[in-house]
Amino acid sequence: MNVIGVVGEFNPFHYGHYEHLLESRRLIDYEAPVVCVMSGDFIQRGGPAAFCKHTRAEAAALCGADLVFELPLPWCGASAERFAMGSVALLDSLGVVTHLSFGSEAGSLAPLTALALAAADPENVARVKKTMEGGMSYAAAREMVLHDALGEESRLLQTPNNILGVEYLKALFAINSRMTPITTRRAATQHDQFSTGKNRSASQLRAMMEAGEDIGPYVPGPARPLTARETTAGRGPVTMESLEEALLARLRMLKQEDFCALPDATEGLGNRLYKAVRSEGSIQGILSSVKTKRYPLSRLRRMVMCAALGVQGSGYPERPPYARLLASTEKGRALLRDMGTKSSVPIITKPAGAKELSGPAREIFELTANARDFYVLGYPAAEERAGGSDWRTSPATL
Repeated sequence: MNVIGVVGEFNPFHYGHYEHLLESRRLIDYEAPVVCVMSGDFIQRGGPAAFCKHTRAEAAALCGADLVFELPLPWCGASAERFAMGSVALLDSLGVVTHLSFGSEAGSLAPLTALALAAADPENVARVKKTMEGGMSYAAAREMVLHDALGEESRLLQTPNNILGVEYLKALFAINSRMTPITTRRAATQHDQFSTGKNRSASQLRAMMEAGEDIGPYVPGPARPLTARETTAGRGPVTMESLEEALLARLRMLKQEDFCALPDATEGLGNRLYKAVRSEGSIQGILSSVKTKRYPLSRLRRMVMCAALGVQGSGYPERPPYARLLASTEKGRALLRDMGTKSSVPIITKPAGAKELSGPAREIFELTANARDFYVLGYPAAEERAGGSDWRTSPATL
């Protein structure tokens, strides 16, 4: 049986996501169940999701996904490479996913596969590191090295979905996964671009919500009531601004060694961030004082968020050690029974099941649950900010 795997943040779930799921089924099997791995309450760019993970998972299940699993926190706020490795490895560990489908601006596997193989080549990895010694950012250095290797195809790494696509392919190769990759062409509206039609980017929808505008017309019909429900209840949208005081308070309580233990805290960057936290009065001020051409804002935002949430740069396994279910359909639950005998990691279908985890798996689950307690501090409604909700919330069942 064909089973389609998809990675996403669904922040929020929009028509682009909906169309990707439809197109994936068209290309593979109209009857194939779709299994998603989704970021939790914090996303790869280094900030909170607009709505909590359970709401976003429910929206995905209402619009075509059959099972939605959470990507644990240490992989959510990581570099594109580690984010992709965690997501692909989690799908692979379930033992039933046959295809990995992702969107890309290229819309074709051939050039992305060539880039993935070249990017993983040890000689090119060494060249990238050497090139960065001159002060160049990782992204710029990698594109330069791959331009020497592949020519103009390296320009594909200038767009976000192609970048992630290359990382997904690298992860597939690295773990010798049996999943077959496919890619669908990403619509013209990219993450940070604004448009006027039905297909709005996630960035544009978040900006609209922050301005108090209704995004209902730009969200697939089944998911629209969820946006209204969460907004009316005062459970979103959550933003960096709504969490700023909590972030600053947490950051100022940390020691210098805590910053030096963060992911990507190399070349004295942890020390620079620590000093900025002690002197600046806003998150934007902290980021602006540390940013250079070598260190993009996305990397710094991830470091700030990891510091606040207690995510360190080492001590975690390469792959997520469990799979936590956030939402399911009837078709998905039938597949879930098959997973029970084929998955190489424990599947948590109720939060109480996490109490049976041990070692790193239990530690990572608790870290992820603690992040929810921090996340709810950004809710507009004070009465919705109670702690411990991650241990009480069961998966959405549709």
